[in-house]
Amino acid sequence: MKTIYVGNLPFSSTQAEISDLFGRYGTVHSVNVINDKETGRPRGFAFVEMDPDEALKAIDALNGTELGGRSLRVNEARTREERGGGGNRGAYRRND
Repeated sequence: MKTIYVGNLPFSSTQAEISDLFGRYGTVHSVNVINDKETGRPRGFAFVEMDPDEALKAIDALNGTELGGRSLRVNEARTREERGGGGNRGAYRRND
């Protein structure tokens, strides 16, 4: 199973809509639309799980395509350890 990151989604995108879009390239095992923990509103990205060969076809076909007026960013999802950091938290300390 391969996990695909789908970014720059319209906030109105549904799991069914994303599943239908990726289903053109193979079997979609799951779709997880990410919502903000505090507001419950969509954050504009999702994760799709597909079989590896089909996932690569979907990535190649859908990256850069338009959905709801937005250009999708579609690539293989990376684990948390592989992602870039958000700065140097705690790297500098004040000496008071």
